[in-house]
Amino acid sequence: METAANTSQFKIILGSSSVHRQKVLSEMGYNFTVMTADIDERSIRKEKPEELVVALAEAKNFSTVCQFGYKVGSHPTVWDFYQAEAIIPKLPIGHFQKDAEASVLVTCDQVVVFEGTIREKPSSKEEARQFIKDYSGGSAATVSSVLVTNLRTGFRKGDLDKVEIYFHAIPDQVIDNLIEEEMILNVAGGLITEHPLMLPYIKQVVGTMDSVMGLPKALTERLIVEAL
Repeated sequence: METAANTSQFKIILGSSSVHRQKVLSEMGYNFTVMTADIDERSIRKEKPEELVVALAEAKNFSTVCQFGYKVGSHPTVWDFYQAEAIIPKLPIGHFQKDAEASVLVTCDQVVVFEGTIREKPSSKEEARQFIKDYSGGSAATVSSVLVTNLRTGFRKGDLDKVEIYFHAIPDQVIDNLIEEEMILNVAGGLITEHPLMLPYIKQVVGTMDSVMGLPKALTERLIVEAL
């Protein structure tokens, strides 16, 4: 099957400041521009994790499309929840307009689900510590959404990916060391499975590590190809 890597030239805009997502997209062989999503994620609430990650990815995507004056191909149907601020551009608007004929915008979101409860980024070190203690000897799941927009045609395509993670018992000292690095406060559920301190305590991953990192490769590749 044809992949995005061998289609005609195009530009990717990644609407995420996540270093983990940037790493995954780089591993996929893409060059891309990063934009920082400056939205109030806590103002967007949904009861189901699948609905929440889709809503957040849609909000990030929609605010960017509106900011640069692109016209989406279909009328939005979920913007009643939208109360977020616009994504802050890192490049001049004219630059994106110039390249609009060959540009795709990728936005994402992820939550962790533990015992039926949605977990987003920890609000404090104390909450992060409790999150990891809860995972010790147990399991959790990640629910990720990816939304890709063709900025020339307005065509938008999104989908979900889920992963289950099972843990060995995690020593308190390991938890303390993870908390001190503070990066744990910037990831959903305080969960960094690929971290060298955490890896020895991952018992099983049902799914892919790139999905746990917030950007499932196979799904993202498929959506880019379909959007193009």
